[in-house]
Amino acid sequence: MKNILYLHAGAEMYGADKILLELVTGLDKSKYRPIVVLPENGILVEKLREAGVETYVVEYPILRRKYFNPRGIAEYATHYSSSSKEIMRLLEDKGIKIDIIHVNTTAVLEGIYLKRKLQAKLLWHVHEIILKPKLIYKFISYLIGKYADECIVVSEAVKKHLINSKLIDPKRIKVIYNGVDSETFSPDVDYGYLLQEWNIPQNAVKVGVIGRLNAWKGQNDFLDATEPLLAKYDDLYLFVIGSPFAGQEWRLTDLKKRIAQSKFHDRIIFSEFRKDNAAVHNLLDILVLPSTNPDPLPTVVLEAMASGKPIVGYAHGGICEMVEEKENGLLARVNDSSDLELKIGELVASKKMRMQFGETSRRRQLAKFSLISFIKNFENAYGEL
Repeated sequence: MKNILYLHAGAEMYGADKILLELVTGLDKSKYRPIVVLPENGILVEKLREAGVETYVVEYPILRRKYFNPRGIAEYATHYSSSSKEIMRLLEDKGIKIDIIHVNTTAVLEGIYLKRKLQAKLLWHVHEIILKPKLIYKFISYLIGKYADECIVVSEAVKKHLINSKLIDPKRIKVIYNGVDSETFSPDVDYGYLLQEWNIPQNAVKVGVIGRLNAWKGQNDFLDATEPLLAKYDDLYLFVIGSPFAGQEWRLTDLKKRIAQSKFHDRIIFSEFRKDNAAVHNLLDILVLPSTNPDPLPTVVLEAMASGKPIVGYAHGGICEMVEEKENGLLARVNDSSDLELKIGELVASKKMRMQFGETSRRRQLAKFSLISFIKNFENAYGEL
């Protein structure tokens, strides 16, 4: 049996968090023993422990913008050293010998220290496309190229971006598409209680965005594109679901203020992060991904596809590998909210198109992004290491 140490950037339940949970709970436990060490307590810790996964919390630093200054670099270095040693002591106290370190994000660098100290293989799982600062993109690419025994990326878009750094051997980069549970997310999930909770008419057309409130997930673009449609379609309702990072609560305040000032605020539903996203996906008639930066392989799109929903988004990043144009969704010109409005409007106007696209979404998810193939591909990668 191989012992695999998993390191991750948080303990919430957004895209990469969910993917980690699905992977470690789905592994063949006769071959692999997952040990997860997270930097904070949160819902992901609870879910992992409920599933019987060995999970610990050590407050190691995550590479964030707050460290991108001389004082921050010194603070990061000190915390990095002490927390890495704390993880070492934890493993020694538990008598755990690690064979493979699986780092589930580019924002966690502790795997480098632990690889050397534990004499373990390092698999770096890259979920991000880092555009700015360019220096950080180059720095992370260099570290992956130098220290990773294997680099797994979530899409061809991520692979291309890393190759463009010219700091990683393309032969060492492998694409493994994320997968989602097509039973948890399916057209059969009950959502009737949400109609009552939000006082939504049965015949409403429901269009939504689900995702972190941050600088590039595009909630403002979503509202720019859809508010004009509220004037055109009396039965249209909008949904914005998500929460900000700690310390960025001002984004939530600004979003709520914008919604409150809208002429159609009574048909714009906002909710912070929810645990019942499977029902929310099934409530929606259209999922919109308005990310202004290329999203590597957005889990929320996979969940919507598994739920049998059509997708609309900007034509960059991993969504271009998930959505077949005019088959299960429509892609707008990048960062052009007027074109996004046109694409969403096409689907709002045609129930037949929504149904056809939704059926295709479900088929594509089952064929290309299944949870079974995702886990099997990772088990093969671990075996090769």
